[in-house]
Amino acid sequence: MSWSLWALVLGFCLDLILGDPHGWPHPVVAIGKLISLLERGLRRILPATAKGENLAGGILWVLVTSISAGVPALLLWGCHLVSPWLRLAAESVMCWQILATKSLKAESMKVYSALAAGDTEGARQAVSMIVGRDTARLDEAGIARAAVETVAENTSDGVIAPMVFLALGGAPLGFFYKAVNTMDSMLGYVEPPYKNVGLVPAKMDDVMNFLPARFSALLMLAAGGLLGMRAKDGWRIFCRDRYNHASPNSAQTESVCAGLMGLRLAGDAWYHGVLHKKPYIGDAVREVAPEDIPGVCRLLYGTALLALPVCLAMGVLLRWVIQLL
Repeated sequence: MSWSLWALVLGFCLDLILGDPHGWPHPVVAIGKLISLLERGLRRILPATAKGENLAGGILWVLVTSISAGVPALLLWGCHLVSPWLRLAAESVMCWQILATKSLKAESMKVYSALAAGDTEGARQAVSMIVGRDTARLDEAGIARAAVETVAENTSDGVIAPMVFLALGGAPLGFFYKAVNTMDSMLGYVEPPYKNVGLVPAKMDDVMNFLPARFSALLMLAAGGLLGMRAKDGWRIFCRDRYNHASPNSAQTESVCAGLMGLRLAGDAWYHGVLHKKPYIGDAVREVAPEDIPGVCRLLYGTALLALPVCLAMGVLLRWVIQLL
């Protein structure tokens, strides 16, 4: 199992250097296609009732997570039979594909670049690639706010939480987490046709992210302090606003970010043409500006760099306990 920790280090470095090259095949895309295929099949087999769709969502969750974890486990087992070094190389690539630090920064900085150039429509298009809300109504401040929010939230979902799962169970557990997260992203909506079939995926995502989201928030608070941000306000807003979201986890890192940067995030948003009334997170010490996008990216990188040694220590401790047992 110690090979997996070395693979995490190498994969983390590959992610920071290469990010997610466009045009390369990506396992998460395959997971997404598997979800769509199984969803269509289960909808045809099971009755189109609330109970039938709930059952479809549950079966879907079990099948997708089992396949997503089982396939890389078998591949790594086969690589190890050939050579431990081949297994290390394969798992390092898997870890690189699971982490999203550089790609999260790169995609959000496209929004910043468009705003800085005065291209509001281009900024709307860029931010629509990284958020689930409708973007057609967003002004420049709303676009910048959406970008800051998604970086803050995905610091946990896209970087720290996957890193925790990778440290504890290697690439198979990492892909298990990515499957859980991808199902929530694709199906976890309260509007039809996802309201019922997405219930189990959404709830299981809440369960799997409960501890990692809070761990990520504390790491972000520490990183913000090291970067000279408003650490006291970060803690205050975290304690006050970390449940100002329909999800029990999404506002954990958002609240820390809002306090550290002196921003008011969240609020009402449109999804699939429906206005969702949402509470604010943070205090409006100042208006959100395009320059806050590179600012939150620095916070993302600081949190990720702080998380790596902590996660490695967790992995070493777990392996030591297993050896004792």
